[in-house]
Amino acid sequence: MTCRQTTGAPAPGAPAGLRERRKQRTREALLHTALELFTTQGYDRTTVDEIVEAVEVSQRTFFRYFATKEAAAFATREAVELSFLAELRRRPAAEPPFEAMRRAALSAWDSIADTPGGTITVALRMRTYRMIESTPALLAADIRRSIELERQVTQVVAEREGLDPETDLRPRVAVAAFSGVMRLAGQRWGQRRDADVEALRRLTEVHLDHLGPALSGSWRTVPADRAAVPHASPAGHGRTHSTSASKHVSRTERALDAPERARNGHGS
Repeated sequence: MTCRQTTGAPAPGAPAGLRERRKQRTREALLHTALELFTTQGYDRTTVDEIVEAVEVSQRTFFRYFATKEAAAFATREAVELSFLAELRRRPAAEPPFEAMRRAALSAWDSIADTPGGTITVALRMRTYRMIESTPALLAADIRRSIELERQVTQVVAEREGLDPETDLRPRVAVAAFSGVMRLAGQRWGQRRDADVEALRRLTEVHLDHLGPALSGSWRTVPADRAAVPHASPAGHGRTHSTSASKHVSRTERALDAPERARNGHGS
């Protein structure tokens, strides 16, 4: 899953800290240049030669940090995935699995916030997301990577709960549902104009909040002239509850889009 980041031999006599900073600067320069070229002129039309020429390094240097051009395209996404997995492993053992995944995801999103002097901005990450979604070869690779990530997350969740995912379906089912919601939230984020982490956090929370009602609640709404007459059910809940859930969905969708509408000069 992870891209190979083999580094070359350090310059003799150079202090370890200085060597590492040079390596990091070189990697960031290569990654930033690659993503800028991918997102402006297209992934397929960009060559490794163009990337290294722009950074003024050799192809050999590029391949010290990225095993392939594809690895560079997925480098930022992979970093978020690794952050998510690390945080999931750190979550309290008593925390329910779904809540642990939720909090780990929000923590991973926080890790991509713009930092002073950082070259991989949130805006560039958003453009990269769109580029991957619109490039058939990368989209196919992303599906393969998502399957592998689900396998890893399932294993972590199963280990947390002391379960065998081969005999207990709950870890696989929970992770599959979570992954689907996260992909949908990511797609919606990629369609927005506001490239900020807070918008991504809001999208994630709203979509995860809707998972339970979407899976177990009734989706039917009640006409206005019947809203005061609950549909009979053993528990006393029925279409009146569905109306409330529908209103909740509408409210949260409006709240989610409000900041973007305000920036675009539209009222509510």
